[in-house]
Amino acid sequence: MAIIAMKRSSLLLAGAVVLALLLAVTARVHAQEPTPSDDDVNAIAKQLYCPVCENIPLDVCPTQACAQWRELIYQKLEQGWGEQQIKDYFVAQYGDRVLAEPPRRGLNWLVYVLPAVFFLGGAVILFGVLRGGRKPGTGQPAPGPAPAAGSYEARLEEELRKLEE
Repeated sequence: MAIIAMKRSSLLLAGAVVLALLLAVTARVHAQEPTPSDDDVNAIAKQLYCPVCENIPLDVCPTQACAQWRELIYQKLEQGWGEQQIKDYFVAQYGDRVLAEPPRRGLNWLVYVLPAVFFLGGAVILFGVLRGGRKPGTGQPAPGPAPAAGSYEARLEEELRKLEE
C-alpha cells in the first residue's frame, strides 16, 4: 500500500511540475509582444507629416530624415508605445504642424466647421436663386418706356401683343 501511495504522490508531483512548466512557457509567450510590421509603422506615419519637407506624409517621404523617423516609430512600437503616445512625442518635438489632422482646439476647429457652413450657405443661395428666378404668374416682361408713336418699335410691339392674345 505504501508503494502505491508513493507512486501516486510521485505521479501527482510530476504532473504538477509539468503543469507549472507549461504555465510558465505560456505566460512567457504571451508576455512577448509581436514585433511591429511595416504596416503598423506606416499606419502611424500616414498620420504625420515630414517636419523637414512641406506637405509630404511621413510614410512616403523619400528623405533620409523621414527614414530615420520611421525607424524611430518602429523602435517606439517595439518598446510598447501606443499610437497616440508616438504622435504626442512627435508633436512635442516638432509642433502641431507634423499632424496630418490638426488638433481640434484654438482656431483649428474652423477647419472642421467652415466647409459645412459654406456648403449649407451655398445650398441656401442656390435654392433661393432657382426658386426666386421665376415667380409664378409673371410670364410677361416688366413694362418699359413707351416707344415713340409711329415708330417701327411701336408697331412691332403692337403686333407681338396681338400674337400673344
